[in-house]
Amino acid sequence: MRLVTVDDGSDGQRLDNFLLRELKGVPKTHVYRIIRAGEVRVNKGRAAADTRLQLGDVVRVPPVRLPARSAEPDAAPPREFPLLFEDDALLVVDKPAGTAVHGGSGVSFGVIEQLRRARPQAKFLELVHRLDRETSGALLLAKKRSALTALQDQFRQRETGKTYAALVVGAWPASKKVIDVALHKFLTPEGERRVRPVPADHPEAMRSISLVKVVRAFRGFTLLDVTIKTGRTHQIRVHLASQGHPIVGDDKYGDFALNKALAAGRQVPGLKFERMFLHARRLSFDHPASGQRITLEAPLPPECATLLDALPPPAE
Repeated sequence: MRLVTVDDGSDGQRLDNFLLRELKGVPKTHVYRIIRAGEVRVNKGRAAADTRLQLGDVVRVPPVRLPARSAEPDAAPPREFPLLFEDDALLVVDKPAGTAVHGGSGVSFGVIEQLRRARPQAKFLELVHRLDRETSGALLLAKKRSALTALQDQFRQRETGKTYAALVVGAWPASKKVIDVALHKFLTPEGERRVRPVPADHPEAMRSISLVKVVRAFRGFTLLDVTIKTGRTHQIRVHLASQGHPIVGDDKYGDFALNKALAAGRQVPGLKFERMFLHARRLSFDHPASGQRITLEAPLPPECATLLDALPPPAE
C-alpha cells in the first residue's frame, strides 16, 4: 500500500486518470474495480472515479496484482478522429456514435486512449467533458493542464454553450421551450447507471434545465435543438422522455418497439436506422489562452441526415 500526495502536476485531475498513471500497466477495468470496491481512498475517505483531486490530497493506492497477460484485451489501437479545431492548448474532435469517450464499465478503451496511442509525442491529453457512448458530435480535449482547469471552470460555471440535435417521437409543442425538471441518478439492481425525473424537493434531486427549439416537424417526429444549461448525466434523454417525446433510437429511455422497427427497416421502408439520434452539433467556449469566444459546428452524421430526408412531412 502506498500513500501518494497530489502535487501541482496532478492538481485538478480525475481520480481514475491519476490512478492509471500511478498504476502503469494495470488494466483500466481493474482500476475501476478497486475504486468501486473502496480500496482507493482520498484523504481516508471513499471516492468516485470522477472525483477531482486537489493539491495536497493524500491518495491511498492499494497493492495491485496483475492478472496473466493472456487474459487481458489488446491495448487501445491508435486512432485519430475528425478534427473541428486544434491549436497548442486544445483540440475538438467529432466523436462518432458508438464510441466511448474513455475506457471503463465494460469498455476497454475510448477516444482518449486511442488518441494518446495515436499521439505518443503528446505530453498531456485529457478530456474536458464527456459525451454518452451513443451520442455523436463535438468533444473537447485539453493539451495542457492549464487549459484543462480553465475550460472545466467554464463548464462548472455554465459559461459554455452546448447545443444538441435530437429527433424525438411525436409532435413537440412549439410553445414548450424550457424543461426545468430535477433529476436523480441511481443504479439498477444489475449495476447499470440510470437517471429518473424527481420532484424538486427530493433529497437527492439535481436541478436540471434544458432549452428546446423546434427545428423541423415531420409526420410522427420532430427535430429539435436542445441547449443544456446544466450538464447532468443523460439529461437530454431523460428530459425529453419525461415530456412524452423520447429520442429516436434511445435504448434506455426510448420507445423500444419503434426503435426495433426503425432498426429493421420497417418504420421507414428501405432504410435501417440503428443508433440514437442525439448529436452534439454546436460547442461554444472562451479560449483558455486568448479569451476569444470560439463556436464550433459538427455536421450532422450522414445516417442522421439520410433519415431526415426519408421522413414524410407532417400531415396537413
